[in-house]
Amino acid sequence: MNEWHHTTVIAVRRDGAVALGSDGQVTLGTTVLKSGASKVRRLAGGKVLAGFAGSVADALALFARFEARLEAFGHNLERAAVELAREWRTDRALRHLEAMLVTADASTTLLVSGTGEVLSPDDDVVAVGSGAGYALAAARALMHHTQLGAAEVAREALLIAAGIDIYTNDHITLEELGP
Repeated sequence: MNEWHHTTVIAVRRDGAVALGSDGQVTLGTTVLKSGASKVRRLAGGKVLAGFAGSVADALALFARFEARLEAFGHNLERAAVELAREWRTDRALRHLEAMLVTADASTTLLVSGTGEVLSPDDDVVAVGSGAGYALAAARALMHHTQLGAAEVAREALLIAAGIDIYTNDHITLEELGP
């Protein structure tokens, strides 16, 4: 997988809840352009969460296409994600988009990439972006050694990543579905 030097996005599922969070930093090269961007959205009338890492313009184009797929397939997350990945991989113009999506609904969490992958994490945690490895490791440790809820695990994992990765800051946006 490519490393995107723009952000960190993480999804955590625990005890019937799913949380999707991201930091707020937008960079151009080594310059911070914005520190409070929101890279996480609610789609499908609030029933689906989606977050992106990568080029902002590319991700916004993907959000629009993904939301259209959700509508076309009755908010079926897996079907919409597979159709988006298929189109993304095969369409000549879309193939050049540089972004990755993390999506979640009440029962499913998926990572969607432009190379055709639609992956569901084995351990209820998935992260993308330049700080993904740090956030993923932190979230896994917190899941194994604490009783924190999904939102708290996601927030703490992002804060740990922000302390290590220069492209991740501590301005956290977090959305949650579930209890």
